[in-house]
Amino acid sequence: MNMNPLSVDALVVGGGIGGLQTAVDLADQGFTVALVEKEPSIGGKMISLSKVFPTLDCSSCITTPKMAAAAHHPNVALLTYAELKSIEGEPGRYLARVEKKPRYVDEDLCIGCRQCEYGCPVTVPHAFEGGLGARRAAYVPFTNAIPQVALLDMESCVLCGKCEKVCPAGAVDFSQKPEEVAVEAKTVILATGFELTPPTAKPQYGYDRIPNVLTALQMERLLAPHGPYGRMLRPSDGKVPESIAYVQCAGSRDQSLGVPYCSRVCCMYAIKQAMLLSGALPLADITIYYMDIRAFGKGYEQFYQNAQAMGIEFVKGKVARIRGGEDGSPVVRVEMVEEDGVARERAHDLVVLSTGMLPGWRPDGVSPVSSSADGFIHLPQSKLRPTLTESDGIFVAGTAAGPKDIVDSILEGGSAAMEASIFLRSLRSEAERDAPVERATELATTGERSHE
Repeated sequence: MNMNPLSVDALVVGGGIGGLQTAVDLADQGFTVALVEKEPSIGGKMISLSKVFPTLDCSSCITTPKMAAAAHHPNVALLTYAELKSIEGEPGRYLARVEKKPRYVDEDLCIGCRQCEYGCPVTVPHAFEGGLGARRAAYVPFTNAIPQVALLDMESCVLCGKCEKVCPAGAVDFSQKPEEVAVEAKTVILATGFELTPPTAKPQYGYDRIPNVLTALQMERLLAPHGPYGRMLRPSDGKVPESIAYVQCAGSRDQSLGVPYCSRVCCMYAIKQAMLLSGALPLADITIYYMDIRAFGKGYEQFYQNAQAMGIEFVKGKVARIRGGEDGSPVVRVEMVEEDGVARERAHDLVVLSTGMLPGWRPDGVSPVSSSADGFIHLPQSKLRPTLTESDGIFVAGTAAGPKDIVDSILEGGSAAMEASIFLRSLRSEAERDAPVERATELATTGERSHE
């Protein structure tokens, strides 16, 4: 363990859009911040999206400046590829144990030239591209990653040493071990984000068996201008799809999966993707199978109506199962609600599963806060002050507290920063108020000793 703890005013756990907003807001107020991110780069899920709803603005154009602001801020220390192991202590005096995983590349020496990546002979599926693209065993996470530091995938590495030979900075270090870092902080903000419900959780949808059944995050990468194929193609054979379907509630509102709640964003991101597909493939037929459309935010209902006006078909029905058809085309069996539950089968070139949100991190047993019945962090005043936890000095932002969209995550990031700022200033006020008393006591004690 690092013998010299990193001492800061605030510890922000999670480098997604909510955590970045919190870190930058606090740093701009003069507080020192340690930002811990479990992935090799900050940016969270948002950096992998193509566009955002309902404005259809470029997602990277919003996220990348925020990433750069955090990375280059003098008051922010980044700890990437690091996992929070525990938080102990009391309000104003928290101690966090953070494990930095080995990159097998010296972060101080790496210049981000990617020569190790170009020289590596091993090719594996690219997780950032949803497994649709490929990367090397030595790689920079993605083009606009921050920090621009390579890492080695030792599970795929064949130890040929080519990356070490071509590295001009001598940064490759095969001897690296996990390092435990202690972080002392007066306040903690948990912005630990979310994970998607596993697409294999409903085996009747055949995600891992039937070609051309994708998740919505994979579709985001196909739609991105810098995606794996550079255009919208079917993964199995490179065909331009002529019929695309979305299956809503493929991982939410399902008691059998232990996810009884609505993930809130699934309807809107499916509509967004359908509109983008309609623009990219004007002749394609696009269908959304849904149970209920939940367009809850400002401008969202109009966004939904615009999608209908564009010719996107909305079918109220529950998809029972998906089977493989001819030429790798999935066949959807759906119970048509508006036809008194009549079951119909319809073939599509591509089927996209709108998976929901699960907690990205569980606090139970490793921190002073606890989780609710749904697994997200418990909020004692969820309506009045939605960033407060049950422990003073620990706050929450974004989807760590429950499913929400990007707008609300950014808003909560700013709110958590303000709550943390008020808490930090109260500590300073107490210290300043106690200082004269302590000084007077010290002088009195000194006088008594002199008199003696």
